[in-house]
Amino acid sequence: MNTQAKRLTGLLLAPLLGACLLAGCGDGLTSSQSPQKQEKRAREVADAWPGSAAAAAWSKGYYPMADATQPPESGWHSDADKRAYEARTIVRRGKLPTTAIAQGTVKWKSGSTLNRPVMDPNWAYQSFAHFRDKGPRLTVTGVKLGETTISTTRGTATVPAWLFTLDGYDTPLKQVAVTPSKPPKPPIGRAAPGSADGLWSVARLTGTSADGRSLTVRSGHGACDDGPVVKVLETNESVVLYASVKGARSGPCSAEMLQTKVKVELRQPLAHRVVLDALTAQPVPYGT
Repeated sequence: MNTQAKRLTGLLLAPLLGACLLAGCGDGLTSSQSPQKQEKRAREVADAWPGSAAAAAWSKGYYPMADATQPPESGWHSDADKRAYEARTIVRRGKLPTTAIAQGTVKWKSGSTLNRPVMDPNWAYQSFAHFRDKGPRLTVTGVKLGETTISTTRGTATVPAWLFTLDGYDTPLKQVAVTPSKPPKPPIGRAAPGSADGLWSVARLTGTSADGRSLTVRSGHGACDDGPVVKVLETNESVVLYASVKGARSGPCSAEMLQTKVKVELRQPLAHRVVLDALTAQPVPYGT
């Protein structure tokens, strides 16, 4: 989470966490936890998904399961270039063109297709490039529209992509050009306060193992605990994640929201099952 996001989260949570300064972090935040209630909520979410309008919309949408920015196929020329990419220190030489392209087609191996809006190359550039005045950097010298493949909730798809030429490289940096579908409205509402003691939201999915038997997620927690714990309820159609925190401490606590990576083991490969958050009943988004 970047500095601006942390500040915004702090402002949003300040009224809630401010109460901890007076009375200590209690029910619904950190200290009061009921695993039975948490698992019950996860089961309710799992049971509500099959046959719902949300499940139908999810099965027809375009939802990426991999990073939309892809490094050059030729690999990085140096460790400095790799560090620049990881830090997103990527500048451009001159202006990038605008485009009148409105729609692009997502194509799956099954033969299914879906038209999605195409973002302007300048917006695509801004999604992965951040100016920093120190450290190594990469330089974009041009761009054209092409294609790439990306993993999605419906399998691998071929999608339109902006191919950015990098100074000194023969193969481009690729940025997926089409926007994901809007997440469907969950089949049931967010858990009511106190109905699932100590339940926290899973912020995002950041990776899936090659065999599909483990997930890496980012889960939230506060400044007065020992970090998140993420458990899983598996069904044939979904993987429901329910998160809490460990080592919660009462007393004064700063209004700070943190995120920590957690690895979650699955009994069966993820395959095409949807990953759901027990607190919100929504699909857990991939990436930022």
